[in-house]
Amino acid sequence: MFLNHDERNYPMIQAIEKRISVYSQIPVENGELIQVLRYEKNQFYRAHHDYFSDSFNVKRGGQRIATMLMYLSDNVEGGETYFPMAGTDECSCGGKMIKGLCVKPTKGDAVLFWSMGLDGQSDPDSLHGGCEVLSGEKWSATKWMRQRSVS
Repeated sequence: MFLNHDERNYPMIQAIEKRISVYSQIPVENGELIQVLRYEKNQFYRAHHDYFSDSFNVKRGGQRIATMLMYLSDNVEGGETYFPMAGTDECSCGGKMIKGLCVKPTKGDAVLFWSMGLDGQSDPDSLHGGCEVLSGEKWSATKWMRQRSVS
């Protein structure tokens, strides 16, 4: 689910968005509404890019340039976020060893990654996905940031 515009005015949400803005150096007004996700056992998200490959989605705010992925629970086995193009090491993804970088979901942690390079071009190496949840529930919140204001 996406938070709505009224919920964006809650002091806690404003504090989170301000912190994301400071850390990413992207203005608050360039951020989309936060999306909260829940993954149960056996659920996962296939590898994908957060940038758009169509012109319709870039009309409001331009291209997505960065993503902040925040972990809200840690009672989960599996459920890692994986970046298959990030390096040549191996990591555990839903109990399977794969090439790339895997981030274990730990409550209170967050991952910032960029969908575009400094040259303004989409970065195909930003490919990422959610590994299969083996047990428990994975809760996360995602904040996408754009080139321009989306307000």
